[in-house]
Amino acid sequence: MSAILQINNVSKKYSNHVALNDVSISVNEKAVFGLLGPNGAGKTSLIRIINQITGPDSGEILFKGEKLNQKHISQIGYLPEERGLYKKMPVGEQVLYLAQLKGMKKTEAKKRINIWFEKFEMQGWYKKKIEELSKGMQQKVQFIVTVLHQPELIILDEPFSGFDPINAQLIKNEILELRKNGATVIFSTHNMGSVEELCDNIALINKAQKILDGSVKEIRKTFRTNTYKISFKGNVMGFTNALWTGGEILEKHTDDDVHFFTLKIAKNVTSSQILQAVLPTCELLSFNEIIPSMNDIFIQQVSQGNNENVVGTKSNFTE
Repeated sequence: MSAILQINNVSKKYSNHVALNDVSISVNEKAVFGLLGPNGAGKTSLIRIINQITGPDSGEILFKGEKLNQKHISQIGYLPEERGLYKKMPVGEQVLYLAQLKGMKKTEAKKRINIWFEKFEMQGWYKKKIEELSKGMQQKVQFIVTVLHQPELIILDEPFSGFDPINAQLIKNEILELRKNGATVIFSTHNMGSVEELCDNIALINKAQKILDGSVKEIRKTFRTNTYKISFKGNVMGFTNALWTGGEILEKHTDDDVHFFTLKIAKNVTSSQILQAVLPTCELLSFNEIIPSMNDIFIQQVSQGNNENVVGTKSNFTE
């Protein structure tokens, strides 16, 4: 699969603050890509560079193999975290105006607006002013503005902010539908559940540097800890003895006559070997591997990076 966006060795500095330090990321066509990182990591700086709001100090960005330039702006839709709608302007008039700014003809824009307003149950909003709408309703309007001109690349910064669970799911469904119809979606979020649900690939930025990237499935597999949850009925002593040195019991509790164990299997032992050892001793009810969530991986990697930075700083200070 070819890349729609290739970010090569991009760096950006503001006064004495390094926002991005030699960041390289590849975003495939027709995919949902998660741009992750804690507050202040450099995500917004990178998004602003992609949208040509600012430029990099060094490095380059290629859009469909060409160096990013002004003609690509019409092929990109951007939903910023800071919303930018005119509060006193009627909704329908505003969406039409912004669509025309993106190069759409008035008649085509009206057709698409009607389709999206019906889809989002907004038919009665045409004459409402933005200031009369809730945050979530305003977010719906801005989402439509972002995607109405059918851009090839859609960048969403915290797209679920202000939404209740029903409307958040509505937007998630639309993101998947946009990908199905050929669009590439980059979204920046702190909601790791949405990342697992939607993203094909991610990049994690911390302290201006990319510290992790790849497919969500492969990243989760890479961070496996060989830990399993087991539930069974039978003699606990017999079960424990059967494990011998094959596994370490991390947690255990009993509910009625069912025993629940969290077990870390030794590196030189397979899950099949554990099953063969314990099956004669108990009635096994469940045996499931615990795969780290993206939230767990995010916290681990960011905390590790921050701790390494602190250690390094202390060492330099004492020297």
